Amino acid sequence: MGEFDREAQIEELKARLEKYMLEQGLRSTSQRRIVTDTFFDSNEHLSIEELLALVRETDPKIGYATVYRTLKMLKEGGLAYERHFGDGVARYEVAIEDDHHDHLICLDCDEVFEFENEAIERLQDEQAKELGFKLKHHRLDLYARCMRENCPNKKRRSKK
Repeated sequence: MGEFDREAQIEELKARLEKYMLEQGLRSTSQRRIVTDTFFDSNEHLSIEELLALVRETDPKIGYATVYRTLKMLKEGGLAYERHFGDGVARYEVAIEDDHHDHLICLDCDEVFEFENEAIERLQDEQAKELGFKLKHHRLDLYARCMRENCPNKKRRSKK
């Protein structure tokens, strides 16, 4: 994705957030803006603790509760997706409209890879249709053992 596309998406997210906050009667605070800006700028699947560490680089006084409440607000406003990848940690990713991707999760290092595959999408649609359904949305998470030479946990795994 180009730099311009990303900037346009972030501006769209901020506009959606502003509209949602207005509708809900929520105030915009400087700490909340730091949390949302940091989150929107991220391309990662962030836990609350990871986002907290990032926002504290800008403002060390921001607390866990502020990050938690802001992510909850973003999730309720349709601006963040909460994801669970089987390790007991909730992670959040930016909810960009019309963006669909699937996930491949490394069971060795817990790294999450996003991917798109038209053939998989087509097969899912065909399967739903064959069973008498029309897909509205779906989520595909694949869990796999890492075969990459540079996997951070490859050495640890080979000792087991």
